[in-house]
Amino acid sequence: MALKTYPKAYFELLTAAFTLIMGMSLSSAFLPIFAYKLDPSGILVGSVSSAWFISRIFTELPSGILADRLGRWKLLVSGLALSAAGAFLCSTADSIHILIVGRALWGLGTGLFFISSSVTIFDLFKSNVRGRALGTFQAIQFVGSLIGAPIGSFMVAFTGFKGVFVMASTLMICSCIVTLFSKGLRRTAMERNVRQTTLSLTDVLSSLKSRGLAALCANSFFRMFVITGLSGTVFPLYLNFELGIPVELIGLIVSFKTFGTIIATALSGYLSDKFGRKPMIALGMLLDSLCFYAYTVASSFDTLVLIGLAEGFGSGMILTSMMVLLSEVVSSKLRGGALGMYRTFMDVGGFIGPLFFMTILEPLGYQLTFISAVIILAANIVLILTVKKKNLEVDETG
Repeated sequence: MALKTYPKAYFELLTAAFTLIMGMSLSSAFLPIFAYKLDPSGILVGSVSSAWFISRIFTELPSGILADRLGRWKLLVSGLALSAAGAFLCSTADSIHILIVGRALWGLGTGLFFISSSVTIFDLFKSNVRGRALGTFQAIQFVGSLIGAPIGSFMVAFTGFKGVFVMASTLMICSCIVTLFSKGLRRTAMERNVRQTTLSLTDVLSSLKSRGLAALCANSFFRMFVITGLSGTVFPLYLNFELGIPVELIGLIVSFKTFGTIIATALSGYLSDKFGRKPMIALGMLLDSLCFYAYTVASSFDTLVLIGLAEGFGSGMILTSMMVLLSEVVSSKLRGGALGMYRTFMDVGGFIGPLFFMTILEPLGYQLTFISAVIILAANIVLILTVKKKNLEVDETG
């Protein structure tokens, strides 16, 4: 299926997601450093990252069900509006507590948007091309992250930390406007509603009896546990305080990680359609675990950039394949709710991860903290290999 034949709604959704991701990434390189300057308490610094997920823990599953019952468009618009409000609140932060609240609101908004956008893509494409469609979607999104991280890092020198958050809020307002006036996305949501069956929370919870979905949810938890706790929180502190790398160069390392993710998401969608989802996921986790160990023995900036590129590539291999595999282990009528369940586990991992890794950092030191993440990822490789795909395509749309 050629890109030019994709429906217009796909490109409208892509435009909003690109701008949202770019706004999110502006603060990715310096957020733990900014939090540390407001309050050096390890738990509170970890809470800034965790706050992104705490509000979503209680809303992902209901929003997945609402996406099935009410349609995707309303949640897309609401999510973008909440994200803009959360970013603006972060720009006013004179204490770490305000920063935590702003991050919580921001995270809630992105959760609503991304669960709705993912299910919309599931609706728009059949299984045999879904990997390519989702991979292309995610790869182009990450171009926004690639651009945003270094821009945000260099903006700090001119606008300070708070000015970066103002820019992020502005970008998300633009995304909200694009989605609000998108006739294609509104029409897609209305068409889906006509064919929708009634879905209850009990139906979604009962789907966890599926060994495949339960394994994917557990995998989602542990992977996000490591990403937010180690890669998103400990890693910038390690680069800045342990290796003495300035914020603007940390932004470049984050950008190269994102560049690796872009390459992998573009390729892995096609490769997972051809060779299967599980091989791509397992290879990605193996590569990430090797990279986490390599960080502990590298010291030069050039080497760290290359390792970051490889880590991003591994993450990209996992990302697309995991989402498509999820759509293939539950029936189509449960996809919105199952995705909400999957993302709820992800959010719990994202909430606990920074608190856990910041707690063990002082007694264990950086090297053992990184190695603990390697062990967790290795166990997840075994877990993902237990998942069995089922042929549950019933009411596909093309």
